[in-house]
Amino acid sequence: MEQRTLGRTGRTVSVIGLGTWQLGADWGDVSVEDATAVLAASVEAGVTFFDTADVYGDGRSESVIGAFLRERPGHDITVATKMGRRVDQLRENYVLANFREWTDRSRRNLGVDTLDLVQLHCPPTSVVTSDEVYDALDTLVAEGAIAAYGLSVEESAQALAAIARPNVATIQIILNAFRLKPLDEVLGAAADAGVGIIARVPLASGLLTGKYTAETRFAADDHRNFNRDGSHFDVGETFSGVDYETGLAAAQEFAALAEAAAPGVPVAEVALAWVAQQPGVSSVIPGARSPQQAVANAAAGSLPPLGDEFFAGVRALYDNRLRAAIHPRW
Repeated sequence: MEQRTLGRTGRTVSVIGLGTWQLGADWGDVSVEDATAVLAASVEAGVTFFDTADVYGDGRSESVIGAFLRERPGHDITVATKMGRRVDQLRENYVLANFREWTDRSRRNLGVDTLDLVQLHCPPTSVVTSDEVYDALDTLVAEGAIAAYGLSVEESAQALAAIARPNVATIQIILNAFRLKPLDEVLGAAADAGVGIIARVPLASGLLTGKYTAETRFAADDHRNFNRDGSHFDVGETFSGVDYETGLAAAQEFAALAEAAAPGVPVAEVALAWVAQQPGVSSVIPGARSPQQAVANAAAGSLPPLGDEFFAGVRALYDNRLRAAIHPRW
């Protein structure tokens, strides 16, 4: 699989990584055995980048990854975790003492002395723009608790504010065929600054797999069931802020574009390849609930260029059907 530099970390990671929210919580139950099998299948397929967070299953995702990596000494896998969602989202909670506590917990879960990359986990804008927050993060680097830091953000304006900071290594942001705003506003600025882009929710919570219908039902503990209105966390994390019915219709149009551009290739692989082929993207982090999904996701990293006609078709789909339907915040 193609390897790319992960921004200012200087690390080389696979263009298709693995998001591990599914291995922790909010996507229905996944056993430790199944989670470990997903990690193993991903690595076998060439994945060298895992993304997790301290709140995925209250540390379960980190712990599963830590146990997996301890059985593979000498591995060449970069692990990015996230912190900040364990407290009320107030600026005064984003302080050095809490940062130390949270990173110490993540280091224990992952079984490492130094975390490869820590990202603030979708903090409020008051945190993104705070000088003291970046001073505290710089202190963690100086103390050796973390090797580098970045931010996972909800809004393009937040991404641009963080990119302007000299020691921000990466920005994680929602980017998929249903969410094009980062293409227009963020990716170029990040590339100019040498900041890596980690693209999350690349399949729009599964809509872009083409497998869902109006009759599809999600488990009670699956965020695609309980967070469609954004009542539990940011609505943009669920179906990219597009209402489900509109998303289903758009997914059918996307599938037709994908079949024309890459006949016989599963639509999910095409959707991932579209993100990976955007200039400035360091790694795309789809999730997987099974080894088969993990292998299929990784295959997207070796698809040939999809072509200008396909890219134009995706843009037209967004402009004509989705732009007006996306949640007003986006």
